[in-house]
Amino acid sequence: EDVAEEVMQETFYQAVRSIHTYKGESKLSTWLCAIARNQYAKYRKKNPEHVPFDETFMASSISDPLAQVEVLRQMQILPGHAREIMYLRIYGNLSFRQIGEVLGITENTARVTYYRAREKLRKEIEENGRE
Repeated sequence: EDVAEEVMQETFYQAVRSIHTYKGESKLSTWLCAIARNQYAKYRKKNPEHVPFDETFMASSISDPLAQVEVLRQMQILPGHAREIMYLRIYGNLSFRQIGEVLGITENTARVTYYRAREKLRKEIEENGRE
C-alpha cells in the first residue's frame, strides 16, 4: 500500500508539472497511466529489493522443487489455452508477444489469459494450503 501511494502521489505530481506537454492525442487516463508506469519503473530501479507478489509467487514456486510440483499439479485444473500460456510464460520465459505468436492469438489475449489463470492458480494453491 505504501509503494502504491508513493507512486500515485509522484504520478499526479509529475502530471501537474507537465500538463502543458499533454497534446490530447490520447485519453487523459492513458497519459496518466504512462506516467504511472514510468514512476513505478523509477521506483523499482531505486528499490530493487522490493519484489511484487506476482514475481515472488512464481519465483518461489520454481525454485522450491516441492512447490514446483504443486504448481504443475494445480496447473492441470486450467483450461487448455490458459495452461499453455502459463507453461510458456513461467517455464519458457516467453513474452506475451511471443506467446501470442506461438498460439496465434493477440498479445493482449495472452496477457489477460495469463493473469486470470495465475489468479485462479494462486487461489487454488492457497485453498489447498489451508486444508
